[in-house]
Amino acid sequence: MKTSDVIIVGAGSVGVPTALALGELGIKTRVIDMHPSPGQGENKHAIGGIRATHSDPAKILTCRRSLEILATWQDLHGDNIEWLPGGYAFPVYRQQDETVLKKLLPVQKKYGLNIDFMGPDSIQQIIPGINPQRLRGGTFSPDDGSISPLLTVNAFYHRAVDLGVAFHFKERVRNIRVENDRVVGVETEQSEYSAPIIVDTAGPFSPELGRTVGIDLKVVPDSHEGAITEPVRPFFKCMVVDIRPGSGSKNFYFYQNLHGQVIFCITPDPPIIGTDKGETAEFLPQVGARLVHLLPRLKNLRVRRTWRGLYPMTPDGSPLVGWNRQIRGLLHITGMCGQGLMLGPGAGEVVARLIAEQTTADDQIILEAFSPYRIFKGQEALK
Repeated sequence: MKTSDVIIVGAGSVGVPTALALGELGIKTRVIDMHPSPGQGENKHAIGGIRATHSDPAKILTCRRSLEILATWQDLHGDNIEWLPGGYAFPVYRQQDETVLKKLLPVQKKYGLNIDFMGPDSIQQIIPGINPQRLRGGTFSPDDGSISPLLTVNAFYHRAVDLGVAFHFKERVRNIRVENDRVVGVETEQSEYSAPIIVDTAGPFSPELGRTVGIDLKVVPDSHEGAITEPVRPFFKCMVVDIRPGSGSKNFYFYQNLHGQVIFCITPDPPIIGTDKGETAEFLPQVGARLVHLLPRLKNLRVRRTWRGLYPMTPDGSPLVGWNRQIRGLLHITGMCGQGLMLGPGAGEVVARLIAEQTTADDQIILEAFSPYRIFKGQEALK
């Protein structure tokens, strides 16, 4: 039987950076994934936005570290992950939205965010051509940015392999093996693997994994649709987030990548619960109308492709990170609510330090806020 110190279930935007962080600490780690290569689950459906601009201190701390890792990756390791430091802009057209965003600034600045509320003239300079009618201004955080999800997960993967992490692809974990309420390994369709610690990074499939040991995880998958256009000459770099609700959507967001393509997505309202990833006929007319109203110069852009991915949602919109109290040795880092790409690198380091018993004061803030056993109430303001 193949043995290791830690087995990670899932090689996506959370599992791979967690494996990398464990490898950097010299912990013998094995990753098992049902897909043929890293990032082939929900990671490849991400649109690439990376922000520390949240309202929750734990998310701010986690994503600030993710930004540090991603912004310096090419300089440190040589891989081009298409890091684009374009920032995040939240334009405001309603008094209530302005009030909400301004109330968040003290907490955001306390935890190290470079962010301010700007007037309409400044927002029009950041987003050339944005609809000026009733524009009140908005917040802008220039240190946020974007990456290529697949280039990034593969860069992390190759670095993890160099550090001795073992990866097993095309293997589905059938169940977690438990003896006396403690994990001893996993069983796949091909083999058995032994380890005293199992890390659940299975995302929308975490509930299925948990049920193999009688665990009921507060994670529900829902579907989100995205699209990408043909390339045009770059004219803005930031991710634009319109937090106003619209017909069938809670909000929507878009940016222009390094290749000049505009990538966009909506947050469906009501949520589309389930694992269906088939594209819909409703998405493009719905989001296209919002895009052209907010930024009219996009009206003649042609869409090249649409897709749909799964968000593993929790009741309050924040992840589940921490030890399971029923099954010793089972550690969850899941329920990223569609933010695994931006949370994964920072959260992976927290989990690695938790396993190595080297947690910091900031780690404790994060682990308390993300505890799987917290009282779920409310929603993060910028979810």
